Amino acid sequence: MKMNGARIMLECLKLEGVDTVFGYPGGTVINIYDELFSFKDIRHILPRHEQAGVHAADGYARATGKVGVAIATSGPGATNTVTGIATAYMDSVPLVVITGQVPTPLIGNDAFQEVDIIGITRPCTKHSFLVKDVKDLPLIMKKAFYIARSGRPGPVLVDLPKDVQIATTEFKYPDTVDIRGYKPTIEGHPKQVEKAVTLLLGATKPVIYVGGGVVLANAAGELTSLARKLNAPVTTTLMGLGAFPEDDPLSLGLLGMHGTYYANMAVTNTDLLVAVGARFDDRVTGKIATFAPHAKIIHIDVDPTSIKKNVRVDLPIVGDVKDVLTRMLKVIEERADKVAEFRKSLGPWLEDIKGWKEKHPISFKQTSNVIKPQFVIQKLRELSDDDAIIATDVGQHQMWTAQFFTFTKPRTLLSSGGLGTMGYGLPAAMGAQAAFPKRQVIAICGDGGFQMNLQELATLVQNRLPVKICILNNNFLGMVRQWQELFFDKRYSQTCMELPIDFIKLAEAFGAKGFQATKPDEVESVIKKGFKTPGPVIMEFKIAREEKVLPMVPAGASLNEMVLNA
Repeated sequence: MKMNGARIMLECLKLEGVDTVFGYPGGTVINIYDELFSFKDIRHILPRHEQAGVHAADGYARATGKVGVAIATSGPGATNTVTGIATAYMDSVPLVVITGQVPTPLIGNDAFQEVDIIGITRPCTKHSFLVKDVKDLPLIMKKAFYIARSGRPGPVLVDLPKDVQIATTEFKYPDTVDIRGYKPTIEGHPKQVEKAVTLLLGATKPVIYVGGGVVLANAAGELTSLARKLNAPVTTTLMGLGAFPEDDPLSLGLLGMHGTYYANMAVTNTDLLVAVGARFDDRVTGKIATFAPHAKIIHIDVDPTSIKKNVRVDLPIVGDVKDVLTRMLKVIEERADKVAEFRKSLGPWLEDIKGWKEKHPISFKQTSNVIKPQFVIQKLRELSDDDAIIATDVGQHQMWTAQFFTFTKPRTLLSSGGLGTMGYGLPAAMGAQAAFPKRQVIAICGDGGFQMNLQELATLVQNRLPVKICILNNNFLGMVRQWQELFFDKRYSQTCMELPIDFIKLAEAFGAKGFQATKPDEVESVIKKGFKTPGPVIMEFKIAREEKVLPMVPAGASLNEMVLNA
């Protein structure tokens, strides 16, 4: 059957199982939107900004495990997607971003709304395609989805010129795709797996260090089984939160700059670190020269370029972490006697960890008449559903959420880790709510980050997406202010946001509801009221203005050189 390129693109999305796209129309994608008008198989959500549209597709992808899809027009529409694409790239989130382009004869002529979006996004995509012939479009779309979701996931850009959208051809979607030079290793090498188990069973102070790769690979079940069979403690990165239940006694919580005292001390003293789907980010390692100084390191990752990139590795295993962990579990079952001895030998190590937990637990005291932000996070956890999805912006509130929310399930925390993108939380929550209309979705934001994409309140109201928005308002760019307090003699240069914005009136202006708490005894009632109110809701909490995120490892310091009180 003959179709034009715009229709072919939509048919390709349908065949890839796409049910929701986030897009913003414009001149070079008007043909796609004309076809979409009568295309009932895909739900389209119109954000108020292209950056937010990509963040929403990102939140959709993280919450579901499927490929998120966003559409933007050429020129400023395309450039507005870049922050969202870079955010997804840093956190390995599978996206396909479709941008319109000027007609092929005009490319390179500085035509109206022309930019080289392929060149602009090359450093922050897994791959980019410029479609020059409508006959190539089906295969390119097949490749785009395959690349986005396979191996180490990531964003792929498809740039679609206007004349290609108009041109017609016979449509046939390929069943499979074979890309020369792109063959991700899925199966872990059996010999390396056996060596890893041997190293593990010979350790006396093991730590399993878990990153976002475990969540992306849907390997939380295998990871949890491994840790419990071995009785080995587990620490996670920000992206790995939820991969191992934090209410398990073996959980050490968050590792790194704002990680727990006991996680950082355990990694500093471990003799074997098993890194699973993690990339040894600088926020995790602190000073590289003193990171896990006594440990042999096993590194399991689907991306071979991540291994040995930042730290020395004694035993690399390239492969999908779900496959590798499954193979490790099988070998462990075959060595039941050794495992029993190993578990008994860990007594002194687990006692050390217990001592660190008792010495410096993650805690706070809500004593004054000013709301502590940690108290809000704890109350949100206490009153929210067990399967609630939490999306955060970036800053102090993000770290308080990581420290105090207690995540027990994968794909329940959506947060920008690698790029640290303020303004991510609200649109990401929007994407997750679109994917799961009946689940509770909470966006936790600072007053600074919220203002970066607050226009998406209109999208929530229009699409009846009942996201509950928690704003921890200290009238500061809090994390930068904290650094200025600790390291720059309290010179609060351009971090004070004194303009008294009325977020409750703002919510009402968009057709949403808003509630505010200014005292600790109002927190619970505001949360309960917010959760019970239909539709999108803003819950604003006026928090202690100069509260700090602690512990904190200063820049350039070792993990055991934490600021615990300041």
